[in-house]
Amino acid sequence: MLTVIGEGLIDVVHKPTGTDAHPGGSPLNVAIGLARLDHPVQFIGRYGDDPNGRLLTQHLKSAGVLVPLPPDGTPTSVAAAELDHKGAASYTFDLDWHLPDLRDSLSTLLGATTLLHTGSIATVLEPGAAQVLSAVERARPRATIGFDPNCRPTITTDREAVRPLVERFVALADVVKASDEDLAWLYPGVDPLESARRWKSLGAPEEPAIVVVTRGADGPWGICAAGEVEVPAAKVRVADTVGAGDSFMAALLSGVVDRELDGAQRRGELRRLDRDELRRLLDFAARAAAVTVSRPGANPPSRAELRDNLPR
Repeated sequence: MLTVIGEGLIDVVHKPTGTDAHPGGSPLNVAIGLARLDHPVQFIGRYGDDPNGRLLTQHLKSAGVLVPLPPDGTPTSVAAAELDHKGAASYTFDLDWHLPDLRDSLSTLLGATTLLHTGSIATVLEPGAAQVLSAVERARPRATIGFDPNCRPTITTDREAVRPLVERFVALADVVKASDEDLAWLYPGVDPLESARRWKSLGAPEEPAIVVVTRGADGPWGICAAGEVEVPAAKVRVADTVGAGDSFMAALLSGVVDRELDGAQRRGELRRLDRDELRRLLDFAARAAAVTVSRPGANPPSRAELRDNLPR
């Protein structure tokens, strides 16, 4: 069982042709992406007992994602995305991030989990961030940990406060993905790849096995113990970039699971990944992101769609 913990919300997308509303939130998108790649996955998040919350629940369940937590009495969070003429999105948010008290239920919720992923708002916005950290710490002795900071400066504006919060999750993670924009915001004036190299050493002696930087049209770059690799981005006609990074993250984690490298007992094997295998992981994830940007909204591909899109 794979577990994703974090925020789910409704994306309201404003574009020249009109306004659309659909389920979103970085962790929720990753859960959907993993399910579409044929992995059993559960989503631990919060949403209200309202029409938006019911839309989120329907979206998750229709993809085969398990939803163990019930809705609460707080309105479901909303993100408003403005698309520019190139389809790139900028966001504003109306959200409440908290979770119910999970201390008595975490052992049951995470008992069968071999990989836990989190990131974005859920890991830096209190009061929920402390609960997410606790879940990661509880899961790590048994599970592989995935992390994507997916920074939202319009919500968490204090860079100096956010940076150590992000770094504590990096130090606990096995598979880390960040965009070059994330790293440029966290570490102004520093080459994003240099920041990623430093992240690779956080948490030593059990530092992350893989740190990946997505760079839009320049393609992803990654580092593992064996060295650094990069692959070109697939060439597609861009509809918009909503959810592209989340599709990449889901496919990256899927590649780890496909290779049977999930679970704390395989942490050593994951850290011995060679450059050729890392290149194949990045290529697979880049293809997933390319399918997503080729169509509107956060709409990650199925495994069959990735097979159909193998030729460049």
